[in-house]
Amino acid sequence: MDDVERRKELADFLKTRRRRLSPMDVGLPPGVRRKTPGLRREEVAQLASVGVTWYTWLEQGRDIHVSQQILESLALALQLSQVERAHLFSLAQHPIVPALLMPREVVSPFLQRFLDQLEPGPAYITGRRWDLLAWNRAAREVLGDFRALNEEKRNIVWFIFTDQEFRRRVVDWEGVAQRVLAQFRVSCGQWPGDPRFADLIEQLKQSSPEFRLWWPRHEIRGRQDGCKELIHPRVGRLLLEHTTFQVNEAPDLKVVVYLAAPQTDTAVKIQRLLRGELLRM
Repeated sequence: MDDVERRKELADFLKTRRRRLSPMDVGLPPGVRRKTPGLRREEVAQLASVGVTWYTWLEQGRDIHVSQQILESLALALQLSQVERAHLFSLAQHPIVPALLMPREVVSPFLQRFLDQLEPGPAYITGRRWDLLAWNRAAREVLGDFRALNEEKRNIVWFIFTDQEFRRRVVDWEGVAQRVLAQFRVSCGQWPGDPRFADLIEQLKQSSPEFRLWWPRHEIRGRQDGCKELIHPRVGRLLLEHTTFQVNEAPDLKVVVYLAAPQTDTAVKIQRLLRGELLRM
Protein backbone atom coordinates (compact mmCIF):
# COMPACT_ATOMS: atom_id res chain seq x y z
CA MET A 1 0.00 0.00 0.00
CA ASP A 2 1.64 3.28 -1.08
CA ASP A 3 0.84 6.68 0.46
CA VAL A 4 -1.96 7.44 -1.99
CA GLU A 5 -3.65 4.11 -1.37
CA ARG A 6 -3.20 4.46 2.38
CA ARG A 7 -4.79 7.90 2.41
CA LYS A 8 -7.67 6.55 0.33
CA GLU A 9 -8.09 3.71 2.82
CA LEU A 10 -8.21 6.23 5.66
CA ALA A 11 -10.70 8.40 3.76
CA ASP A 12 -12.98 5.44 3.00
CA PHE A 13 -12.82 4.29 6.61
CA LEU A 14 -13.87 7.73 7.88
CA LYS A 15 -16.73 7.91 5.38
CA THR A 16 -18.14 4.53 6.34
CA ARG A 17 -17.99 5.37 10.05
CA ARG A 18 -19.61 8.77 9.50
CA ARG A 19 -22.45 7.32 7.46
CA ARG A 20 -23.43 4.75 10.07
CA LEU A 21 -24.22 7.43 12.69
CA SER A 22 -27.35 9.55 12.90
CA PRO A 23 -27.54 13.02 14.49
CA MET A 24 -29.51 11.54 17.39
CA ASP A 25 -26.70 9.04 18.03
CA VAL A 26 -24.35 11.92 18.85
CA GLY A 27 -26.81 14.27 20.54
CA LEU A 28 -27.49 16.57 17.59
CA PRO A 29 -30.96 17.64 16.40
CA PRO A 30 -32.22 15.67 13.37
CA GLY A 31 -32.59 18.82 11.28
CA VAL A 32 -34.16 18.91 7.84
CA ARG A 33 -34.68 15.84 5.70
CA ARG A 34 -31.40 14.32 4.54
CA LYS A 35 -30.58 13.04 1.08
CA THR A 36 -27.96 10.57 2.34
CA PRO A 37 -27.73 8.52 5.54
CA GLY A 38 -25.41 9.36 8.38
CA LEU A 39 -23.77 12.49 9.67
CA ARG A 40 -22.68 15.32 7.44
CA ARG A 41 -19.02 16.26 7.23
CA GLU A 42 -19.63 19.55 8.98
CA GLU A 43 -21.27 17.72 11.88
CA VAL A 44 -18.26 15.46 12.33
CA ALA A 45 -15.99 18.49 12.15
CA GLN A 46 -18.09 20.22 14.80
CA LEU A 47 -18.03 17.20 17.11
CA ALA A 48 -14.26 16.76 16.70
CA SER A 49 -13.52 20.51 16.94
CA VAL A 50 -11.72 20.66 13.61
CA GLY A 51 -12.26 22.79 10.54
CA VAL A 52 -14.82 21.64 7.98
CA THR A 53 -12.43 22.25 5.09
CA TRP A 54 -9.65 20.34 6.81
CA TYR A 55 -11.91 17.37 7.55
CA THR A 56 -13.21 17.42 3.95
CA TRP A 57 -9.62 17.23 2.71
CA LEU A 58 -9.04 14.26 5.02
CA GLU A 59 -12.02 12.42 3.52
CA GLN A 60 -10.75 13.31 0.06
CA GLY A 61 -7.49 11.53 0.77
CA ARG A 62 -5.31 14.62 0.59
CA ASP A 63 -1.77 14.58 1.96
CA ILE A 64 -2.26 16.50 5.21
CA HIS A 65 -0.79 16.10 8.66
CA VAL A 66 -2.98 14.43 11.29
CA SER A 67 -1.91 14.74 14.92
CA GLN A 68 -2.59 12.22 17.67
CA GLN A 69 -4.86 14.73 19.42
CA ILE A 70 -7.02 15.13 16.32
CA LEU A 71 -7.21 11.36 15.86
CA GLU A 72 -8.45 11.04 19.43
CA SER A 73 -11.10 13.69 18.75
CA LEU A 74 -12.23 11.93 15.58
CA ALA A 75 -12.39 8.58 17.35
CA LEU A 76 -14.65 10.08 20.02
CA ALA A 77 -16.80 11.95 17.50
CA LEU A 78 -17.34 8.83 15.40
CA GLN A 79 -17.89 6.62 18.48
CA LEU A 80 -15.20 4.17 17.41
CA SER A 81 -14.65 0.95 19.31
CA GLN A 82 -11.21 0.17 20.71
CA VAL A 83 -10.41 -1.98 17.68
CA GLU A 84 -11.65 0.69 15.27
CA ARG A 85 -9.65 3.37 17.08
CA ALA A 86 -6.46 1.29 16.73
CA HIS A 87 -7.23 0.82 13.04
CA LEU A 88 -7.73 4.57 12.56
CA PHE A 89 -4.38 5.33 14.21
CA SER A 90 -2.64 2.70 12.14
CA LEU A 91 -3.97 4.13 8.88
CA ALA A 92 -3.27 7.74 9.81
CA GLN A 93 0.24 7.25 11.20
CA HIS A 94 1.44 5.06 8.34
CA PRO A 95 3.75 2.77 10.39
CA ILE A 96 5.90 1.47 7.53
CA VAL A 97 7.47 -1.93 8.24
CA PRO A 98 9.72 -3.06 5.38
CA ALA A 99 8.66 -6.53 4.32
CA LEU A 100 12.28 -7.68 3.95
CA LEU A 101 12.89 -7.04 7.65
CA MET A 102 9.95 -9.13 8.79
CA PRO A 103 11.16 -12.32 10.45
CA ARG A 104 10.29 -15.66 8.91
CA GLU A 105 7.37 -17.28 10.68
CA VAL A 106 8.26 -20.62 12.19
CA VAL A 107 6.14 -23.05 14.19
CA SER A 108 8.28 -24.87 16.72
CA PRO A 109 8.08 -28.66 17.21
CA PHE A 110 6.60 -27.97 20.66
CA LEU A 111 3.73 -25.96 19.17
CA GLN A 112 3.01 -28.73 16.67
CA ARG A 113 2.92 -31.28 19.51
CA PHE A 114 0.63 -28.90 21.39
CA LEU A 115 -1.80 -28.87 18.46
CA ASP A 116 -1.71 -32.65 18.25
CA GLN A 117 -2.40 -32.99 21.98
CA LEU A 118 -5.54 -30.87 21.64
CA GLU A 119 -7.33 -33.59 19.66
CA PRO A 120 -10.16 -34.38 19.29
CA GLY A 121 -10.41 -30.57 19.21
CA PRO A 122 -9.45 -29.10 15.83
CA ALA A 123 -6.69 -26.49 16.07
CA TYR A 124 -4.41 -24.56 13.73
CA ILE A 125 -1.86 -21.74 13.78
CA THR A 126 -1.88 -18.68 11.54
CA GLY A 127 0.75 -16.01 10.90
CA ARG A 128 0.58 -12.24 10.51
CA ARG A 129 -1.13 -12.53 7.10
CA TRP A 130 -3.42 -15.33 8.33
CA ASP A 131 -1.39 -17.91 6.43
CA LEU A 132 -1.94 -21.45 7.70
CA LEU A 133 1.36 -22.50 9.25
CA ALA A 134 0.39 -25.64 11.17
CA TRP A 135 -2.67 -27.70 12.11
CA ASN A 136 -3.67 -31.00 13.64
CA ARG A 137 -5.41 -33.92 12.02
CA ALA A 138 -8.73 -33.04 13.62
CA ALA A 139 -8.67 -29.67 11.83
CA ARG A 140 -8.19 -31.45 8.50
CA GLU A 141 -10.99 -33.91 9.18
CA VAL A 142 -13.49 -31.34 10.46
CA LEU A 143 -12.75 -28.09 8.59
CA GLY A 144 -11.05 -29.30 5.41
CA ASP A 145 -7.78 -30.67 4.12
CA PHE A 146 -5.42 -27.71 4.27
CA ARG A 147 -2.70 -29.85 2.66
CA ALA A 148 -4.63 -29.79 -0.61
CA LEU A 149 -4.18 -26.02 -0.86
CA ASN A 150 -1.38 -24.70 -3.02
CA GLU A 151 1.32 -23.45 -0.63
CA GLU A 152 0.88 -19.86 -1.86
CA LYS A 153 -2.87 -20.12 -1.18
CA ARG A 154 -2.53 -21.81 2.20
CA ASN A 155 -4.33 -19.03 4.02
CA ILE A 156 -7.43 -19.25 6.22
CA VAL A 157 -9.11 -16.19 4.64
CA TRP A 158 -8.52 -17.61 1.17
CA PHE A 159 -9.81 -20.99 2.35
CA ILE A 160 -13.01 -19.57 3.84
CA PHE A 161 -13.84 -17.45 0.79
CA THR A 162 -12.88 -19.86 -1.99
CA ASP A 163 -13.18 -23.44 -0.73
CA GLN A 164 -16.56 -24.69 -1.91
CA GLU A 165 -16.59 -27.76 0.33
CA PHE A 166 -16.09 -25.61 3.45
CA ARG A 167 -18.82 -23.29 2.22
CA ARG A 168 -21.25 -26.23 1.95
CA ARG A 169 -20.14 -27.58 5.30
CA VAL A 170 -20.42 -24.52 7.56
CA VAL A 171 -23.82 -23.24 8.66
CA ASP A 172 -24.30 -19.45 8.14
CA TRP A 173 -21.32 -19.16 5.82
CA GLU A 174 -22.03 -15.47 5.15
CA GLY A 175 -21.95 -14.59 8.84
CA VAL A 176 -18.71 -16.53 9.36
CA ALA A 177 -17.05 -15.01 6.29
CA GLN A 178 -18.04 -11.45 7.18
CA ARG A 179 -16.69 -11.80 10.73
CA VAL A 180 -13.40 -13.21 9.47
CA LEU A 181 -13.11 -10.42 6.89
CA ALA A 182 -13.66 -7.75 9.57
CA GLN A 183 -10.96 -9.33 11.75
CA PHE A 184 -8.57 -9.73 8.82
CA ARG A 185 -8.92 -6.05 7.96
CA VAL A 186 -7.45 -5.13 11.36
CA SER A 187 -4.38 -7.21 10.55
CA CYS A 188 -4.05 -5.44 7.20
CA GLY A 189 -3.92 -2.09 8.99
CA GLN A 190 -1.19 -3.34 11.32
CA TRP A 191 1.12 -4.37 8.44
CA PRO A 192 0.76 -1.63 5.79
CA GLY A 193 4.32 -2.17 4.56
CA ASP A 194 3.81 -5.83 3.61
CA PRO A 195 3.04 -6.16 -0.13
CA ARG A 196 1.89 -9.74 0.42
CA PHE A 197 -1.28 -8.38 2.06
CA ALA A 198 -2.02 -6.31 -1.06
CA ASP A 199 -1.42 -9.33 -3.30
CA LEU A 200 -3.76 -11.50 -1.22
CA ILE A 201 -6.49 -8.84 -1.19
CA GLU A 202 -6.33 -8.43 -4.97
CA GLN A 203 -6.47 -12.18 -5.53
CA LEU A 204 -9.46 -12.46 -3.20
CA LYS A 205 -11.25 -9.65 -5.02
CA GLN A 206 -10.75 -11.49 -8.29
CA SER A 207 -11.74 -14.90 -6.94
CA SER A 208 -14.62 -14.14 -4.57
CA PRO A 209 -17.57 -11.90 -5.47
CA GLU A 210 -18.53 -11.72 -1.79
CA PHE A 211 -15.07 -10.49 -0.78
CA ARG A 212 -15.17 -7.96 -3.60
CA LEU A 213 -18.58 -6.72 -2.42
CA TRP A 214 -17.85 -6.60 1.32
CA TRP A 215 -14.26 -5.27 1.32
CA PRO A 216 -15.24 -1.62 0.63
CA ARG A 217 -17.53 -1.58 3.69
CA HIS A 218 -14.51 -1.26 6.01
CA GLU A 219 -16.05 -3.39 8.75
CA ILE A 220 -13.49 -4.26 11.44
CA ARG A 221 -13.55 -6.21 14.70
CA GLY A 222 -11.11 -7.92 17.03
CA ARG A 223 -10.79 -11.67 17.22
CA GLN A 224 -13.44 -13.02 19.56
CA ASP A 225 -14.68 -16.26 21.02
CA GLY A 226 -17.45 -17.81 19.00
CA CYS A 227 -19.36 -20.88 17.96
CA LYS A 228 -19.54 -22.63 14.59
CA GLU A 229 -22.07 -25.16 13.42
CA LEU A 230 -21.07 -27.51 10.62
CA ILE A 231 -22.82 -30.24 8.70
CA HIS A 232 -20.07 -32.76 8.03
CA PRO A 233 -20.64 -35.08 5.04
CA ARG A 234 -19.63 -38.15 7.06
CA VAL A 235 -20.85 -37.53 10.61
CA GLY A 236 -23.54 -34.88 10.33
CA ARG A 237 -24.01 -31.96 12.68
CA LEU A 238 -21.04 -30.66 14.67
CA LEU A 239 -21.22 -27.79 17.13
CA LEU A 240 -17.88 -26.23 18.07
CA GLU A 241 -16.82 -23.38 20.32
CA HIS A 242 -13.62 -21.59 19.40
CA THR A 243 -11.16 -19.00 20.66
CA THR A 244 -7.77 -17.58 19.67
CA PHE A 245 -4.53 -17.41 21.65
CA GLN A 246 -1.41 -15.37 21.00
CA VAL A 247 2.05 -16.97 21.26
CA ASN A 248 4.14 -14.86 23.65
CA GLU A 249 7.48 -15.67 22.05
CA ALA A 250 6.10 -14.99 18.56
CA PRO A 251 3.19 -12.53 18.91
CA ASP A 252 2.39 -12.65 15.17
CA LEU A 253 1.40 -16.30 15.57
CA LYS A 254 -2.20 -17.03 16.59
CA VAL A 255 -3.42 -20.42 17.81
CA VAL A 256 -7.07 -21.06 16.95
CA VAL A 257 -8.63 -23.78 19.08
CA TYR A 258 -12.00 -25.49 18.69
CA LEU A 259 -13.72 -27.49 21.42
CA ALA A 260 -16.83 -29.61 21.16
CA ALA A 261 -19.79 -27.70 22.59
CA PRO A 262 -20.98 -29.17 25.90
CA GLN A 263 -24.08 -31.35 25.96
CA THR A 264 -23.50 -32.44 22.34
CA ASP A 265 -22.14 -35.58 20.69
CA THR A 266 -19.60 -33.56 18.69
CA ALA A 267 -16.51 -34.90 20.50
CA VAL A 268 -17.61 -38.51 19.96
CA LYS A 269 -18.20 -37.88 16.27
CA ILE A 270 -14.77 -36.28 15.80
CA GLN A 271 -13.11 -39.18 17.60
CA ARG A 272 -14.82 -41.60 15.23
CA LEU A 273 -13.67 -39.49 12.29
CA LEU A 274 -10.09 -39.73 13.57
CA ARG A 275 -10.45 -43.51 13.85
CA GLY A 276 -11.62 -43.64 10.25
CA GLU A 277 -15.11 -44.83 11.08
CA LEU A 278 -18.09 -43.97 8.92
CA LEU A 279 -21.40 -43.14 10.56
CA ARG A 280 -24.80 -43.62 9.04
CA MET A 281 -26.42 -40.32 8.19
